Formats: sequence, C-alpha cells, structure tokens
Amino acid sequence: MFTEHFNFSAQPFQLTPDHRFLFESNEHSRAIAHLKYGLQQNEGFIVVTGEVGAGKTTIIGHLRESLDRHKYVSTTIVSTNLKSEEILRMISAGLNLSPGAEDKASIILEIESFLHDCVRRNKRCLIFVDEAQNLSMDALEELRMLSNIHVSGIAPVQLFLLGQPQFRKTLASPDLQQLRQRVIASYHLGPLNSEDTKKYILHRLHRVGWIDRPSFTDASFDLIYKYTEGVPRRINTLCSRILLYCYLEDLDAIDSEVIETVAQDLEQEFAQVLDDGGDRNVEAAEASIPPAPETSSAATSQPIAFETPQSPEPSSVAAAQPAPIVAPPAQEQHAVAAPIAEPGTVEASGLTAEGAIQRWRHVIDLIESTPVEVFAQLGQSHHEKASAFQESSSSAGSEKKSGSDTRTFKKLLLLILEEYLKGRPNLNHR
Repeated sequence: MFTEHFNFSAQPFQLTPDHRFLFESNEHSRAIAHLKYGLQQNEGFIVVTGEVGAGKTTIIGHLRESLDRHKYVSTTIVSTNLKSEEILRMISAGLNLSPGAEDKASIILEIESFLHDCVRRNKRCLIFVDEAQNLSMDALEELRMLSNIHVSGIAPVQLFLLGQPQFRKTLASPDLQQLRQRVIASYHLGPLNSEDTKKYILHRLHRVGWIDRPSFTDASFDLIYKYTEGVPRRINTLCSRILLYCYLEDLDAIDSEVIETVAQDLEQEFAQVLDDGGDRNVEAAEASIPPAPETSSAATSQPIAFETPQSPEPSSVAAAQPAPIVAPPAQEQHAVAAPIAEPGTVEASGLTAEGAIQRWRHVIDLIESTPVEVFAQLGQSHHEKASAFQESSSSAGSEKKSGSDTRTFKKLLLLILEEYLKGRPNLNHR
C-alpha cells in the first residue's frame, strides 16, 4: 500500500527484527561494544538485557552476520520456556547434530564430541539464547555446565544470554552464584533519547529510498518520541501507521496534527484490545456485596482474610467466570457479629452456637478449596447468581459438572451470603 505509494523499496518500519536496518545509536553502539569485548575473551557468558522492543535481537543478528564463518559456528535458541533436557535438545538441533540421542547423557556426550571437533578444526562455538528471562533454574544450570567444558585448556563454547529486565533479578538468585562468576560482560540496553529517535526514523527511511516524501516537521519528531518513549519497536508501530494514514488521506507532509491523530487512534485500538471490562466487573462486584448488619452487641468478629486458593486443576466452571475476586473492602471487614450463645444453647435461628461455628468452618473449607473466579458472581442475589452460574457454564461450552459439584457451588454461594448477612460467629470460640 503506502510502500508503493511513496516509492519505497521495502517497508521501513516493519516489526520483525532485521539487522540490515540496525541504527547504531549511543545505546546500541555500547551494547555492540560489550558483545565484541566478550567475544574476544573466548570464554564465559555475555548478558544483554533490555525492555521489550529495545533492539536486543537486532544487535545479535548484526553480530552473527559479522562473524567469520570459517572461525565460528553458532546457533540461536528463541524458545526458552523449556526444561533442562529440552534446552540441551534445542542446542543439539541448532548445531545440526544427530537426532538419534534419546537420553540426557547421550545428548551431552554428543555436544561434547562436537565441541572437541570444533577445537580440532580451530573453530569456536557460540550459543545465543534469546528471551532468557523464561529459562528455568535447571536450564540455566545446564548452560553453566556446558561452559565448564574445556579441551586442552581451551573453552570451545561461549554463551550469550539476552533477556528482559527481570532476567537480572533471576541472575541475582543465590542459586546462580557460580553462573554469575562466569559472566565476563553485561549491558542493559535502554531506550533512545529524543535526538537518536529522530536519527533512527530518518535512518530507516533512507534505507528504503525515502526522498523527503512524506516530509516531517521537527515538532513531529518530538511528538513521536513523546508517544513512544524512544523504544524502537513502538517507534516502528507508530511510524508505520503514520505512513498508512498519509497514504489513505493523500498527504505528503507529516506535522503535529497528523501525529496526534494517529497516536490517539492507536491508543483507542489498544484500549479495545486490552478491554478493562474485567476491572469494571470487579468494582461492580465489590459495590454489590451488602455490608453485615450492625448490632448493639459489644462483641466483634475478627476480619476474615480471603486467600487465593491454589487449585492445581481449575474447573471448567471457574474458567467461565472472567472476573477475579478480591477481598471485601476494609470497612466491611470489621462487621459486628451477632452475640454467640453459650455452648449447647439454641439461638433464634435454630442452631446451637457449636452448630453455627461448625457451619462457618465448613464455609471456610469451601472457600479455600474453590477457585477465586467463582466469587465474582457475588454481585447479585445468591438465587440469581446460582442460575447465572449454570447458564454461563453452559454457554462457555465447558464440560458438564456432576450434580454433586453443582450443588456444592450453590451451597457455597448461599452459605456465604447467609452467614455474612447474619454476622460472622466468633471463630476463636472452641
């Protein structure tokens, strides 16, 4: 579309990392210098972190492209949510080793044999691991063990770890002290500044044959920096949409008004994709929970702490409830409870004090064993919610729950409201 309209040879702001478009800003130049320094050390780990879209993959692509293929053999691992054995299999596959090895020991022996062969051929092996923040501790330990391999006093393999900022917290773990001691170079890749943002945009435009059509005002560059905060991928997204807008509106000049219009359109689109309806549902659920009735009794109950239950296998019913539950508002947690009769006496409700306590304990057991999504339906009366609960489960196409499960959830919702409205019994009574 706009590529042909403006006579570009390619899309200047595509989201896919492409080292051919690398712009060596101050930040990127420093990161590349750290990578080259680490490469010259011939051992250990090199770590590069940065925000999403900062350009980590691009600079690695640039480094790999500049390597002498007669001296280096390399592979890049991009799927990193793997177990320790799986990361070894990915490395083996990336190095084009035989897929015949089945157990972990055989895979390691195969990699070691390959590294020995690299030394004999006067080559070095480089392993690049992208999205390193997803690596498990076990997988990181396997990589460390690979760095232990030496052949005749030579380290035949170097590992480059690229990750988002949280990866630095992972590396700070006491369990990774040995790995940290092997890190010989590290750098955090930050966003572009305002001046480099302008240079970055013009650099990519010139790479595709731009000849000042469409033109940019100085103020437009400042606004692009304001909306993208200098993050390259966000710059690409906004600039690509700006060029599309110019094509559709038949414009040859980009000013502040164009930037504002496109940026606001993008924000509206993202707001629709990232719909905050779930938050509104939570607020509605909180507002609809009736407070416990106050009584003249001096006895007060202890506030109940609603903990998030850890359910190993969320039920299909829970999956049908989108809004998470939150603890009741603070002012409702100090509700005044009805007086507790002496053990053995019968209250107006027909329950003894012991019976009320046992009943409330049963409610707590049900709460702790039930996924939190179930409580999102407390916004309406318990009878209406029991019906809505069944309808939502059916419409979501979830598996049919047994009659016993359905009765359990119904009873849970009924008991919660009934006990909450009556006032909670004193759980300290035994």
